[in-house]
Amino acid sequence: MRPSKPDVTTAPRHLPSEECPKISQVLARVGEKWSVLIIIMLAERPRRFSELKRAIGGVSQRMLTLSLRGLERDGLVKRTVFPVVPPRVDYELTPLGRSLHAPVSALGQWVRAHLAEIDTARAAFDQRESVAAASAAFLQERAGISR
Repeated sequence: MRPSKPDVTTAPRHLPSEECPKISQVLARVGEKWSVLIIIMLAERPRRFSELKRAIGGVSQRMLTLSLRGLERDGLVKRTVFPVVPPRVDYELTPLGRSLHAPVSALGQWVRAHLAEIDTARAAFDQRESVAAASAAFLQERAGISR
């Protein structure tokens, strides 16, 4: 009698299939690199848009705007507009956003603790891929010569 194999084509019974797309959307938002940095920055204190842009190196105005809007839509960030000239807008974490800071921070700490191992693994992978590509090119060239 053969051991039965688990059916990997169906969702686990404890996770209703209608929840999967919703969970995926939230994980995509939370896992997006700008969102992670925004959450970390706003955990310290509320900040203005321009302050966030300066503090988060490499983010474009458009990406920062899209990320903040998505976080606001998901209830993680609160946007407050002050009626002054020029307009002042502050962003801060909501209680829900604050509850996300601990797991995001833990993930960041894990990355920092394992960065050297990750860099080593990446370098080894890139080296293997480079050798494999060179071998394939050599074999293709050689096959072309022998025809």
